[in-house]
Amino acid sequence: MNEALIRSLTPSVLAVLVRRGADFAAAEDAVQDALVEAVRGWPADPSPSSRLRSSRGDPIRDAKGWLVTVAWRKFLDASRSDAARRRREDRVEEEPAPGPTPAVDDTLQLYFLCAHPSLTPSSAVALTLRAVGGLTTRQIAQAYLVPEATMAQRISRAKRTVSDVRFDQPGDVATVLRVLYLVFNEGYSGDVDLSAEAIRLTRQLAARIDHPEVAGLLALMLLHHARRATRTAPDGSLVPLAEQDRARWDTGMIAQGVAILQAALARDRLGEFQAQAAIAALHADAPTVEETDWVQILEWYDELVRLTDSPVVRLNRVVAVGEADGPRAGLAALAELNDSAPTSASRGSPMPRHTAVAAYLHERDGDLATAARLYAEAAHQAPNLAERDYLTRQAARLNTLRRG
Repeated sequence: MNEALIRSLTPSVLAVLVRRGADFAAAEDAVQDALVEAVRGWPADPSPSSRLRSSRGDPIRDAKGWLVTVAWRKFLDASRSDAARRRREDRVEEEPAPGPTPAVDDTLQLYFLCAHPSLTPSSAVALTLRAVGGLTTRQIAQAYLVPEATMAQRISRAKRTVSDVRFDQPGDVATVLRVLYLVFNEGYSGDVDLSAEAIRLTRQLAARIDHPEVAGLLALMLLHHARRATRTAPDGSLVPLAEQDRARWDTGMIAQGVAILQAALARDRLGEFQAQAAIAALHADAPTVEETDWVQILEWYDELVRLTDSPVVRLNRVVAVGEADGPRAGLAALAELNDSAPTSASRGSPMPRHTAVAAYLHERDGDLATAARLYAEAAHQAPNLAERDYLTRQAARLNTLRRG
């Protein structure tokens, strides 16, 4: 069974059923049932001699058409067996005769539907991975480290939420991109590489919509993914960007990301993902950490602040100021940030990286005692064990230097 083929066909098969009149939830269930039959019956060997065969024994050359036919039968069977759906059954067309599947591709509408504003971010991510990505509920649950039953309930609620949404309504590209970026940032867990899956889905989206921000997100993903092998040490500990082995970065992926970004920027419709990708490209372009063009990076952070006014972006800009203009300037920018936007601190829940940034700038300025204390505080605030361990080691390193 060619899993890659099945996953690539899943969204277009689902779109055909919805276009024919099935509501989203019922269509998605029918497609999943068809995929189960495909898994059981499709050969692992893709050669012509091992093609899947129909019930009459004829070789099947149109995999999508086969999936559509089987899924539509599953949908009709479910409709006819459920008394509560008799009204809908009256308006369901008779099963189309076997033959080539129409070339209309509604995959783009599926992206919009799965990222509908009425869904929570977690539900939108789960539904996108299921309906557009073709992942099973078990795979998604393993990736997010939750019980399969919990993920099944989340997906079921999401499907019910969007079942009454008209399939031909225009969607919001920005919402779709945010969902895909959430998927990408989950990284790797279980037997699914969500970063790679997000790149695949974003490529798929870029092939269906001519939008510079889609290209910007794809470029950003590629540029970040190119450094993946160097982000952790063999023992699983974090390796910060400045300490990564740049010889191990994937230069081919970097070149592809830069080319995609340059084409997007040439259209002069700047968006936040293009700006983020430009920053990532400048980091990737530096042969050594000392050669990083922090002045240009700071300029791009100024653009990002203008585009998003995000507290996270403003904090990252502080780091860029400290690198471009020196640690004293960075500390001044941090103090200004605290005065002008104290939202996170005023709630008693500091931004996880805020204290770590302060520690880094104090260390750069030579105040090792303050830096060590702040690194220890940042370790207590860290959102995960890897970051906590890294920050704890930084505090211990500075305390050792002070005693030595």
